[in-house]
Amino acid sequence: MSPVFPMLTVLSMFYYMCLRRRARTATRGEMNSRRAIESNTRALPINVEIVQYAKEVLDFSSHYGSENSMSYTMWNLAGIPNVYPSSGDFTQTAVFRTYGTWWDRCPSARLPFKRTPSTFCSQDYVELAFEEPVYPTAVHILETYHPGAVVRILACSANPYSQNPPAEVRWEILWSEAPTKVNGPQARQFTPCIKQINFPTNLIRLEVNSSLLDYYTELDAVVLHGVKERPVLSLKTSMIDMNDIDEDEDEEKFGCGMDTLNKQFSIVTLREWPTNGYFDKLPYELIQLILSHLTVPDLCRLAQTCKLLYQHCCDPLQYIHLSLQPYWARINDTSLEYLQSRCTLIQWLNLSWTGNRGAISVSGFSR
Repeated sequence: MSPVFPMLTVLSMFYYMCLRRRARTATRGEMNSRRAIESNTRALPINVEIVQYAKEVLDFSSHYGSENSMSYTMWNLAGIPNVYPSSGDFTQTAVFRTYGTWWDRCPSARLPFKRTPSTFCSQDYVELAFEEPVYPTAVHILETYHPGAVVRILACSANPYSQNPPAEVRWEILWSEAPTKVNGPQARQFTPCIKQINFPTNLIRLEVNSSLLDYYTELDAVVLHGVKERPVLSLKTSMIDMNDIDEDEDEEKFGCGMDTLNKQFSIVTLREWPTNGYFDKLPYELIQLILSHLTVPDLCRLAQTCKLLYQHCCDPLQYIHLSLQPYWARINDTSLEYLQSRCTLIQWLNLSWTGNRGAISVSGFSR
């Protein structure tokens, strides 16, 4: 036997022993640092930031891959990055089903629903669960191909791993913006400035709009930064110089304003109006046409003003086409029961994204 082989065997064993020793040392170091962090946390009111990748994909609206494969599916968002910081078209990423505006221009496209709020532009979503509930301080989205599709980031108060479901589920918008065009398909780490919320969360929802993209967007991973204890909100108050306030001038302006108002009241004879003013002179169809431009929450608010507008707001003709998708976080059995009497003539109903986590029951939907 050549003496080279025993030498290789000895070197291999030595390398293996070094690796094991290094692993033990690293483990002890992590344990010691964790103990130090815990002791510092107990002793000092200092929050240690926790960094964690998504543990699980709970729900999504669509993905490009098939259910029997891991290629281009939303399941690739769980765990550490597979591709980032590389750029390009990789099967190990999460890809939604659509991009651009071609599906809106095709003959088989669905007609848009009326009353959709102008601020609602989301087309797809994905919900990610993390290990520990934290107060979010930052959300990093690793985009590897044609970035720029994310338009909203939301946090949920419900813990998906809790044995006791909460009585109320709250969704809070951490960041929201209209879709923007990003120059170039290169990979990037998208870190928008998020707002602070008053509850811990380990359930994050991303909503995307791919209408401005030239090709499919690809997401690799999502990183959640947060602290275990609620951070103290910084109070930003502007200093006011008392010398800048002229009391005489303010009183003079206030007095002139009151005099003008009193003159107007003295000219107009005040009396109790027995009718609804000019609304009674408008044709019924014209009022219906005006109200058809309002969103569903605005209709509910307007119905509280007077009996005439209440009659118009509850008219079933206002609810022939009804989309509840923009209000998915607030729709439950009570909401459907409230709308039940108004939807006797309904022809098109959009309940996309609603009913998650038992918010809508089978009996409530059937009624």
